[in-house]
Amino acid sequence: MTAEITQLRVTDAKARAARLLLAYRHGNQAAFDDALPAQPSAEEARELVRALAWVANEAVHKAYRPDVADRVLRHIVRRVPDEPGWVETDEEAAPDVAVLLESVWRGDAETVRDLVRATPDTTFVLGKLVQAVALLLPSVPAPAMRRVLTQLRAGTPPGPPGRRC
Repeated sequence: MTAEITQLRVTDAKARAARLLLAYRHGNQAAFDDALPAQPSAEEARELVRALAWVANEAVHKAYRPDVADRVLRHIVRRVPDEPGWVETDEEAAPDVAVLLESVWRGDAETVRDLVRATPDTTFVLGKLVQAVALLLPSVPAPAMRRVLTQLRAGTPPGPPGRRC
């Protein structure tokens, strides 16, 4: 039931975003203003922005090959004046994965949250984390590896990291 409600909310948000974009494209200021909530709550604003981002992503996805789409978007971002809030979207903007892993290892949730929030493109973080896991795998004892694989295949989250094997 909750998934159905969520799907309905997503569909509604996308429809509102599409109405906004149509009004904007055709210069209909009255329709654009009418499509915006008068006093949007924070959640309504997030849903609308999410839906607008989804529509924009679909348009970019259909217009360009993935590698070209990223170049086009990066070009658009670079054209924006350097203001607070605008961030780089290239690999250098990703946090140092060693600091991220150390923070996870120490259980420093606040630092992990801050690093992830400050990362505009988590694709690079994910790639570096996969590389780190690949480097760590040879040192994982076989019983621990089997236990983790069994839990992953069963769909249950692995237990807390421990020193037991």
